[in-house]
Amino acid sequence: MKITTALFAAAAFLLPVSVQAEPKATKTVVEIAAGAEDFSTLVAAVKAGGLAGALSGDGPFTIFAPTNAAFAKLPEGTVATLLKPENKGKLASILKYHVVSGKVMAADVKAGKVKTLNGAKATIAIAGGKVTIDKANIVKTDIVGTNGVIHVIDSVILPAAK
Repeated sequence: MKITTALFAAAAFLLPVSVQAEPKATKTVVEIAAGAEDFSTLVAAVKAGGLAGALSGDGPFTIFAPTNAAFAKLPEGTVATLLKPENKGKLASILKYHVVSGKVMAADVKAGKVKTLNGAKATIAIAGGKVTIDKANIVKTDIVGTNGVIHVIDSVILPAAK
């Protein structure tokens, strides 16, 4: 009995760390963004665009999330104008351009065109170890939520004018 217990304890000690389960996501992608100060402009836009409920749904979604600094790169007054109630449709369209249906982890990203939730296609490029979507750099990847994944980008991406 003592030998079996000792062997079990030794075997458990020798198991690689990677065998342990990863923590399970407990928040939606919207809740994750809402809890991060660097996404406060994005969260305000998602609320103003009427998308908070939809992006809190089952998904899964892949969100290319611009930081506050990314929004600050836009011409002065752009964000304030987009947040006005009369621009809700335009804002929603721009935000949906940052979302792809499905959960696409960084390891699964491929170069090419991807259809966004607004119906337009964005271009993913991979060069020199860098990944971009419509020339916005993806600066952080694989922030996993219960209903999808967030990849952080350094610029706001805009669909081509129709």
